[in-house]
Amino acid sequence: MTAAYLDPTRRHDAVLLFDVSDGNPNGDPDAGNQPRTDDESGQGLVTDVAIKRKIRDTVSLLLGDDPRYGIFVEAGHALNTRIEGAYVAKPAKISNKPTPAEIAVAQQWLCQHYFDVRMFGAVLSTGKGGGAGQVRGPLQLTFARSIDPILPTDHTITRVTQTRQEDIDKGERTEIGSKWTVPYGLYRAHMFYSAPRAAKTGVTSDDLAALWRSITVMFDHDRAATRGEMKLCGLYVFSHPDAFGVAPSAALTQRIALDRVNTDKAPRAHTDYTRAINESELPEGVELTKLVDLWP
Repeated sequence: MTAAYLDPTRRHDAVLLFDVSDGNPNGDPDAGNQPRTDDESGQGLVTDVAIKRKIRDTVSLLLGDDPRYGIFVEAGHALNTRIEGAYVAKPAKISNKPTPAEIAVAQQWLCQHYFDVRMFGAVLSTGKGGGAGQVRGPLQLTFARSIDPILPTDHTITRVTQTRQEDIDKGERTEIGSKWTVPYGLYRAHMFYSAPRAAKTGVTSDDLAALWRSITVMFDHDRAATRGEMKLCGLYVFSHPDAFGVAPSAALTQRIALDRVNTDKAPRAHTDYTRAINESELPEGVELTKLVDLWP
């Protein structure tokens, strides 16, 4: 029997909790790579795009040799080439504007061969003949937002070598740089999976297993000096009894509550928060699976 959270024919709503210590979880290129923040509240932000990037990269590590688990949005590969490749594979002429039937066939091929198209969807309306339209994916994520305001800190750093030989010839021995970090932040994001859309893109139980597994280990395989220490603290999946669900998403996700243990002390670990889960009187047929839960 398929576990509830692995059933592609059921709707799922999930809560994702992760933290960062002495690192930059998601720099803003428009602000000198400072950690992203909400200007009004001071809370830290991590974009849905950044989280999806980690999932894509981890799926590629786990299942990169499987032809069903290619990654469409991947560094070093042009999207137009891959869209055109779908027409060549079926095949269909792309010198002229493709017909709706040809577009549908190309989209189906892309869904079959690229995990991220199948799960997240993709804008495919570029390239010869206007591309292949748009695929609406079944899984969507919110921005991750820190529970409390964060305090981005700019650290001045030095290195013992120069960039240019002429600077060494002038007697310079070090160069000055900077590094942004967040001392600590506990972030929360929500995930929403639509079974009817998944049926259109061909999501399977194996795909959901790959998704949850990738989220579970993605921070362990995305280490970087700039990101400090990041870890997954919680992953909670609410599975509805059918494709359309029996309760609003917010009625389920709000059952995961976090509170500071001591508001007079700056948080520096996930245990500086209490995590409460209200499992009483869940809507009929809804099942909660705690895939990761670091709280005792």
